Amino acid sequence: MDRRTITVTVNGAIHTREVEVRRTLADFLREDLGLTGTHLGCEHGVCGACTVLLDGRAVRSCLLFAVQADGAEVATVESLGTPEHLHPLQEAFRDHHGLQCGFCTPGILMSMVAFLRETPAPGDAEIREVLAGNLCRCTGYQGIVDAVRDAAARLRSGA
Repeated sequence: MDRRTITVTVNGAIHTREVEVRRTLADFLREDLGLTGTHLGCEHGVCGACTVLLDGRAVRSCLLFAVQADGAEVATVESLGTPEHLHPLQEAFRDHHGLQCGFCTPGILMSMVAFLRETPAPGDAEIREVLAGNLCRCTGYQGIVDAVRDAAARLRSGA
């Protein structure tokens, strides 16, 4: 097995680890760093449950090797807020019942964090277009759309 030493900044903390070159970023985050908020659904990049931010861009961590993140900054759902101080997007998901079973929620949250940075005042059609990249088996997309729209307003107001 070919192994390499990588250094990745995850949620603001620097981590240096030796990894197999074929280890996915998702497995690195979950198994090596214990950040289990990143979920693995389809492991083909279709469902979006494993979405994290890599240098600020939303990426599917199941489709990337950990060695590809060497030197990069990764943000997982654990970076968003704390139980005492939720991120405005997390608050909006709670308030609009966008959480549902919660399995897909971390990936959706990370996709929407990146989206709202680029599109601070999205319309429902734009939200649905981005949301199409994440699959929710609970099928409650309207609550998620409402939550993202509300979160956008909260973020614009500085809440």
